[in-house]
Amino acid sequence: MKTEMDMWNIFKRMPKKVHVGDITIRDGFQHEEKFVSTRAKIYYAEEMIFAGCRHIEVTNLGSSFLMPQFSDAEEILAYFKGDVFKKKCEKRGINLKDICFTAVTIREKAVEKAIELKQKGVGPDRVLMMVSTEEEHHFANSGTTLPDYWKEAERAIKKCNDAGIKMCGTVSTIWGSPIGGATDMKEAVEFTKRWFSIGANDVEHADHDGSASAPQVYRYFSMIMDAVDNPHKQIAHFHETKRMASASILAALQAGVSNFEATLGGLGGQPANFLDDCPVPGTGEYYYKDPRYVGLVCMEDTLVQLHEMGIETGYDIDRVITLGQQLEKTMGKRLRSEVIINGRTVKEGHMHFARPGLAKLKQKFGEQPGQKYPPEWN
Repeated sequence: MKTEMDMWNIFKRMPKKVHVGDITIRDGFQHEEKFVSTRAKIYYAEEMIFAGCRHIEVTNLGSSFLMPQFSDAEEILAYFKGDVFKKKCEKRGINLKDICFTAVTIREKAVEKAIELKQKGVGPDRVLMMVSTEEEHHFANSGTTLPDYWKEAERAIKKCNDAGIKMCGTVSTIWGSPIGGATDMKEAVEFTKRWFSIGANDVEHADHDGSASAPQVYRYFSMIMDAVDNPHKQIAHFHETKRMASASILAALQAGVSNFEATLGGLGGQPANFLDDCPVPGTGEYYYKDPRYVGLVCMEDTLVQLHEMGIETGYDIDRVITLGQQLEKTMGKRLRSEVIINGRTVKEGHMHFARPGLAKLKQKFGEQPGQKYPPEWN
């Protein structure tokens, strides 16, 4: 029997073009225990847009007492709605209508702040609220119960619709909870349908602690694709704690997912509970023991993976890799990208590593250039 060698013939839903949203400025920096300057946040967000990003999270509108990393939220949003940025985009032929700026708003009060900023002309295009199928994890994130939160989310979505702001509903602990352990994926499918039923624009499916495995990712997103009639509204969000996220991305692609999220250098994790020289509340105690193994799937490596698969992303990948190199200097430490160290796969090879003398030796043996077998072999 002849083997089918074209993955697209096997996985009929697998896309040939995807969107990869950048969430470095929000999810990536929220876990850092030093304040990243407003200028640096604007620089990296802007440069990612110039490199091809069109879906970008730039801040969190929650309590700056709990998360002081985002005390500059309004200033950042105002920059991207201002004339300087508009002129830069115009110069580069970038249509501002193609860019979606997202701010995280876990609670209704933060949603109201987003609406207030929108009325001032500097608000986000999209906000995000979050439920976890495991209620202890949900309570740790939001401070309330699931039934109470669902009612709050429904109210918030109506307010957003009236204000012209899109709402993304996130479903977390799909493949397991760092607090409550194993979970049932069927509940996450039901939560997804609930989000759409109360008016969410799209749904982020989050593996917030690296619990996902490739077979379960494929199974889950296949369930989602069968359960919803808007597959283009599903976003995959993977964390990297066991070096398994690239396999999860492949499994999600095979199931038909065409929207992903990543961070430069694989930064990210829980909101920091320490900033600069001072302890801060964050969301409490960290769920892990070693900070070297925490973060999202790495943007640089993911873009290279997709490119090697022949999947279009719309990014200038070399420009993104350069940004990853710069970010290591900003953060003052080695980050998780392998690509910025080892480079991309170079099809033409690295001939400067070749040992001298091969051509002369082949000539001595009477061999032709490119000949790989003895001439008497048929």
